Amino acid sequence: MAAAGGSGPAGPGVLGAAGAGAGGGWDGDFLARYRLVSAKLRKRFLRKPNVSEAAEQFGVLARELRAQESLPYAAWCQLAVARCAQSLFHGPGEAQALTEAARLFLRQERDLQQRLSLSGGFAEHLQASHSCFAFAARLHLELGQPALAAGLCLELGSALRDMEQPGQAAPHFQRAAELLAAAELPLEALQCLGELASCLLLTRDYDGALAVLTQAQLLAQAGPSPPSGAFLEVLVRCEVSRVLLLLLLQPPLPKLLPEHAQTLEKYCWEAFESGSGAGQLPQAGYLPPGLFLLLQSTVMACQEKDLEALKVLQAELWPLLSPEQNHLLHLVLQEMISPSGQGA
Repeated sequence: MAAAGGSGPAGPGVLGAAGAGAGGGWDGDFLARYRLVSAKLRKRFLRKPNVSEAAEQFGVLARELRAQESLPYAAWCQLAVARCAQSLFHGPGEAQALTEAARLFLRQERDLQQRLSLSGGFAEHLQASHSCFAFAARLHLELGQPALAAGLCLELGSALRDMEQPGQAAPHFQRAAELLAAAELPLEALQCLGELASCLLLTRDYDGALAVLTQAQLLAQAGPSPPSGAFLEVLVRCEVSRVLLLLLLQPPLPKLLPEHAQTLEKYCWEAFESGSGAGQLPQAGYLPPGLFLLLQSTVMACQEKDLEALKVLQAELWPLLSPEQNHLLHLVLQEMISPSGQGA
């Protein structure tokens, strides 16, 4: 990283982002003050530079610039603070300054999109933010802080999703889930897997979403037994969404994975006819009985290609499902009306 010399995320893209969209009236004053502080870092004969003092002054300048809404220049100063912390071998300070720079670049991107109605904003701001987040996350990992690294991935992923870029957000949610699972924080990992699945659904990657929801369900099943609280909520969400995705995708039997086949078997006619007792079906223990019966009927209606029955079931299921699940059920219905291979 090099805001005041050195190497790192403050390369041409980051410095270009600092110049783009910054307040023009501050340019001259900022550069003069920045150079004045940077001069204190130059090595002189028999005199070591006062890096701590320079870092403090860069921080003061960053706060002033942020107050004046000159966000890219404020981010540039935070990169200088990070460079100073790196020179002092102060990893936590470096990570904190990089994170602040990342947030400033990200805020600039959001402001441009809102103020100028630019759906893409200035790409360099987003790239600079991504670079700073990545360096900060790597530092947290080196410091043995995987949960903090995951938090940065989650923060960037959430920002990208809110800026209607789910495809770009997905890898960050996935990385956060991996780090949290490795840190033995299953509930937090499940949250990230849920966000990842939602992003994949928005990009119409239904196979990918099914795989992620299956992974989440397996992780939740490894939780307390019997499942309760947040683990139970995840299991119910994953079960319902997986069934709807399987009805939408309709994978041929030779390509149906064993875990997906086992899920559908609980709802199909064969299981209903061979169940213990007359017309009884062994249901998933964590689904409410009413929801299970409606889901069972939905699977059977799809097997029988009964469009009218499916329409009736859609109305009954609507208040029991999330907006995301209702959209999946709508796609299942549309697929029955006009087959396309993936529900649209």
